[in-house]
Amino acid sequence: LLHANTHLIPANQSEKIKSAALSFLPILTWLPSYPIKEYLFGDIVSGLSTGVMQLPQGTFAVISLMIGGVVVREAPDSMFMLQANGTNSSVPSLIDTEARDARRVHLAVALTSLVGINQLLLGLLRFGFVAIYLTEPLVRGFTTAASVHVFVSQLKYLFCVKTRRFSGPLSVVYSLIAVLKDITSTNITALILGLTCIVFLYGVKDVNERFKAKLPLPIPGEIIVVIVSTGVSYGMSLFENYQVDIVGTIPSGLLLPAAPDFSVLPNLVTDSIAIAIVGFSMDISLAKIFALKYGYSVDGNQELIALGLCNFIGSFFHTFAVTCSMSRSLVQESTGGKTQIAGFLASLVVLLVVVAIGFIFQPLPQTVLAAIIMVNLVGMFKQMRDIPLLWKTSKLELAIWLVAFVSSVLLGLDYGLLVSIGFAIVTVIYRTQSPKSMILGHIPNTGMYCDVDEYQESIECTGIKIFHLNASIYFANSDLYINTLKQKVALSLRRGLRCRLSFCVRVNGRSPSVPQSMEKGMAHELVGGSQVLLDVQGNGQVTESQTESDSEETHFLRTLCAVHSIILDFTPVNFIDSVGAKAIKSVSCHAFMRRKPYLAAHVHHLHNYC
Repeated sequence: LLHANTHLIPANQSEKIKSAALSFLPILTWLPSYPIKEYLFGDIVSGLSTGVMQLPQGTFAVISLMIGGVVVREAPDSMFMLQANGTNSSVPSLIDTEARDARRVHLAVALTSLVGINQLLLGLLRFGFVAIYLTEPLVRGFTTAASVHVFVSQLKYLFCVKTRRFSGPLSVVYSLIAVLKDITSTNITALILGLTCIVFLYGVKDVNERFKAKLPLPIPGEIIVVIVSTGVSYGMSLFENYQVDIVGTIPSGLLLPAAPDFSVLPNLVTDSIAIAIVGFSMDISLAKIFALKYGYSVDGNQELIALGLCNFIGSFFHTFAVTCSMSRSLVQESTGGKTQIAGFLASLVVLLVVVAIGFIFQPLPQTVLAAIIMVNLVGMFKQMRDIPLLWKTSKLELAIWLVAFVSSVLLGLDYGLLVSIGFAIVTVIYRTQSPKSMILGHIPNTGMYCDVDEYQESIECTGIKIFHLNASIYFANSDLYINTLKQKVALSLRRGLRCRLSFCVRVNGRSPSVPQSMEKGMAHELVGGSQVLLDVQGNGQVTESQTESDSEETHFLRTLCAVHSIILDFTPVNFIDSVGAKAIKSVSCHAFMRRKPYLAAHVHHLHNYC
């Protein structure tokens, strides 16, 4: 036996190590069984399309604005002023832009490193549980608001107008107003080119969707648009002859690895936490959208660890803080991407362009990229259809959707996310403060108990009230539970009447029963010594019997006290705290006009039983 155990221990340990490795590196699970014929072409097309789009802009506008605000605060222009002509103050000061930009790059890299550290720590501390508060209505409202931000940010590229960047609350409104104010300076050539691309891409996507079963491969509309528009722009010299904005010079080469400047970290702690949480929230929100669409699950802790490693290790190579990109993710999904191979190929495209062939995409008009992004946002805007559906099914979830959308649009995605999560938590509290209550009745010839107000077939048991309230019993709603119990049961307590009610519990939707350890035949005293006995049978069922007493007096008592037993249905009760238990005890004592030791023990015992 000992010899056998010595072989079992290493085997168990190896299984645990293998399981931990697979959970930490999920690629080891799916890559060996990668279906080449089904997925490879779609991943290639998707990777190329996404990689080309990644060239001219930052990954996610909100994170870019947050980091930009930090570096401008820590390295303002005033730190790099150069006084011209000695001390002549009448001459305007010049700015050493080279030194300023170098300092801001160092700050951004250090901030990226600290963001990665925060995300790694949160992942190791299993902070991913916060994703459970990102309910589906919240996620869909939040991502729809993010789509509005992205769409508005692309309008200036579509119309080819020059506007300043806005950040913070109402930034969407200010950006839209700025575009409308400068609408008269629209570049007609750029607008026509952008609208043409939008019509073409929308038509291609419609064809791909309609003839999905007949087409051997989806038409790569984005790649066609990029290639054709780049050729047209180069051949017609759109930038020189028609002032159409193009991608322009793409820096080439890679910087040598270097450690971030950790001396500036103390000033960046608060900002890094905010950026880490916003980046993770956007990532997990979009991941949940695709997970619900394609039927798989997402591990919030794994997402935190992945983001943390990307940011921390990448900071040594002068990278920017990363998170998911809504526009690029939607392009990757709509162009046929199935796995991370598409993301890997997109990264290779960016690397190849930066190192060697960046000059090829310099003539690419920015209005074309804006058109690609706008068309791929259509799927997100279709989430607006949730509003009439939620109006019919759950108005509380509709409120969550609308609050997430409106707050994220007006306050920005960072503050909007905080407001949305806070409101979602408030709705949880509200649900416990306004639960549905009912009196249950028995459906004849079945084992079912249903609401007597909703189901005409349900019949109440004579002298017994089965009370059901869809909530747990704790300090926040214990008074509500008792008040609702009194209202539903409608106890008619009259002066001089002393009625002993027995409380028992119905759990798991089964017939009323009480604990096996309760005293069999416990008597509950009525006026004049008459008693109603709840006999506990061997199977836990409750039966009613009456001791000998004067028949007229008993009839009088039954008239005044029609309810002799109350059954509390604890099926929906997940927990009950000490305050809830005391509240049930107190209502028992107040309702019965007197208190006996065995009654308190009875209720306490039922609390433990539940």
